[in-house]
Amino acid sequence: MSLIQALILGVVQGITEFLPVSSSGHLAILQNIFKLNTNYSVFFNAMVHLGTLAAIFAAFKKDIKKILLEACRCVYDIRENVKTAFYNRKEQEAKRYKIIISNNYRKLFLLLLVSTVPTIVEGLLFQNLVAAAGSNLLAPAMGLLITAVVLVVADFIPAGGKIPKDVSVGTAFGIGICQGITVFPGISRCGITIAVCLMCGFNRKFSVKYTFLLAIPTILGAAVLELASLPGSGITAVEIAYCLAAAAAAGIVGYFCIKKMLSIIQKKQFRFFAVYCFIIGAAAAAYSFAV
Repeated sequence: MSLIQALILGVVQGITEFLPVSSSGHLAILQNIFKLNTNYSVFFNAMVHLGTLAAIFAAFKKDIKKILLEACRCVYDIRENVKTAFYNRKEQEAKRYKIIISNNYRKLFLLLLVSTVPTIVEGLLFQNLVAAAGSNLLAPAMGLLITAVVLVVADFIPAGGKIPKDVSVGTAFGIGICQGITVFPGISRCGITIAVCLMCGFNRKFSVKYTFLLAIPTILGAAVLELASLPGSGITAVEIAYCLAAAAAAGIVGYFCIKKMLSIIQKKQFRFFAVYCFIIGAAAAAYSFAV
């Protein structure tokens, strides 16, 4: 792979990770066209995933800081409640317990945690199947066509008004199951998750925020799995440098695409991405039969 090819893939990852067009599908298609070897492809994917992860941290640093702070406070309150339970039992008292989920950021932390569990389970269960699907053009092509259909539906979903305090744990678990399906190349994690959030009545801005915050454990987990599945090194210092350059490109481009996505969902412009996914998916499917 040349530096130009690496930068192209990095930019494509940064754009497609945060727009509803499937980054995995685009990377699988381009890597098949560029004919990357397996080891390099796996390492490259892990690096650009970390690049897009950095973009999320940069775009939502205030929210992430508050979520982590409230998560620590939750742990402290749980510890205090355990101590209170022992005290009440020993002293036959009725000392009050602290309320664990006492604000929106604590509830958001709980919801994200619940949504992450089924996504991780599905990622582990389908790991080998996903790797096989990404090695050919037909699978990501079909995934892009599925994404196109979902995006058309998403544009007709009426605006909801739910924020964290209005969302149930069961809803969060269902969103996690739906996001888990997006491990297959071509099925847009961003598009599917936002669409499901809208179907569940989420506020449009909150749908985007929830989707991107939920991406943190998902992208991090994907990068860890990719590195863990790396059979051996065989990767040169030059190739590592190309991967780092691609990761930087993915992070920079991804940051601006996150901002763009917030305006896109407000204007209900998913149908344009649906058309794009359909064209790319159909072209990839045709190419897979032609070669």
